[in-house]
Amino acid sequence: MNSSPPLQVKVWGDFACFTRPEMKVERVTYPVMTPSAARGILEAIFWKPEFQWQVREIWVLRPIRHFSILRNEVNSRQTLDAATRWAESGGGFFVDEDRAQRHSLVLRDVAYVIKADVEPNQPSEAEEAKYRDQFRRRLQRGQCLHRPYLGCREFAADFSDLAGDERPIPLSDDLGLMLFDLDFSEDGTRGEPKFFHAQLESGILRVPQEHYARRAGR
Repeated sequence: MNSSPPLQVKVWGDFACFTRPEMKVERVTYPVMTPSAARGILEAIFWKPEFQWQVREIWVLRPIRHFSILRNEVNSRQTLDAATRWAESGGGFFVDEDRAQRHSLVLRDVAYVIKADVEPNQPSEAEEAKYRDQFRRRLQRGQCLHRPYLGCREFAADFSDLAGDERPIPLSDDLGLMLFDLDFSEDGTRGEPKFFHAQLESGILRVPQEHYARRAGR
């Protein structure tokens, strides 16, 4: 494990949905942010191909509260190729013929602290220190590559440095199997989901670091 103290960021939002992959039609959230969602937030703030984020801990700062949403959605994915064909040869998309109502079980009024390490692809203390400093500066300025989101893009997240008074909720629970991340093939075309047994201990989800070691050594 990285011997440096982890980098930290506080994130919060009105809604979140960390979708369980075993739910095929309806969106049902995990009760706690997943490591892959935490990595996505960190990469939205700062990312370079020369390093990887490794999440150590996720602190849950607010009580876990669920909220059910019923929404109209479309079944088909819209693509640029389809729009180009319609422009050239006529046709179009008729939403009334492709609409479906779906439930989403989401979280409301969430806040987390993410603790993570920067791991350069070529280990170097100088490189690691450089990336850590760049992340801290972006965090202090509120800069991001794109707006972070809490599981689904429609649930935007705010983020900031820690104030120092953040405390995890006093809740311990066995969360069962949770998505760790997608393990992509060497050509990057196929991602295989990897899971771990998640435990919430006094409001803290600790990510087993051996999963990162296995990914790095494949």
